[in-house]
Amino acid sequence: MKFFYSKLVTVFIVSAGLIATGCGNLNKTQKGVIIGAGAGGAVGAGVGKAAGNTALGAIIGAAVGGATGGIIGRKMDKQAEEMAKIPGAEVKRVGEGINVTFESGVLFAVDQSTLNGDAQTKIKDLATILNKNPETYILIEGHTDNSGSNSHNMALSERRSKAVSEFLKNQSIATSRLKTAWYGETQPKVANDTESNKAQNRRVEFAIYANEKLVEQAKAEAGNQ
Repeated sequence: MKFFYSKLVTVFIVSAGLIATGCGNLNKTQKGVIIGAGAGGAVGAGVGKAAGNTALGAIIGAAVGGATGGIIGRKMDKQAEEMAKIPGAEVKRVGEGINVTFESGVLFAVDQSTLNGDAQTKIKDLATILNKNPETYILIEGHTDNSGSNSHNMALSERRSKAVSEFLKNQSIATSRLKTAWYGETQPKVANDTESNKAQNRRVEFAIYANEKLVEQAKAEAGNQ
């Protein structure tokens, strides 16, 4: 398991023109405040596209910033720490959200879209944390390496993202919180030039970010400070 603050945050800050120097001295919550300030979906989408990672783009695009964003960031810190304890989960705190990645080999057999027994345990653990913190949206993305045809990989990534979504629904995660997307081989994390790299590209990613209720709660809390 891994838990770290994404370096793409620096890319976002520069792209948004919010600060020029000094971000290395900020803690995660302070960075969350800066990242959200003056930002919006267009910038988030641009960063996601440039970085080849739409999950991170979705999180950044949902940022609200200011004191409200800082409060949301602190709530996300606690969830991310819990998620990082799930074996096989790579957890990144990005702005005001969380990016969780499981390599497909952790969840599925080769070329299959049925969650294996160990995978079900991991997703149940994730669902337990998500159910304790219901004021978030959850984007589930499927990705593959470049083995096989484009159409095959796209269909496989679709089945896998939907399989995870359906399993989460069965763990009492509200349908209104869930969104699925699939990209086949079009968003590799690394070059598909070795088997080890291909394993990294075969993955399911989660983007977890505040819903409207959490934003309003955070606004109210910020107003009382």
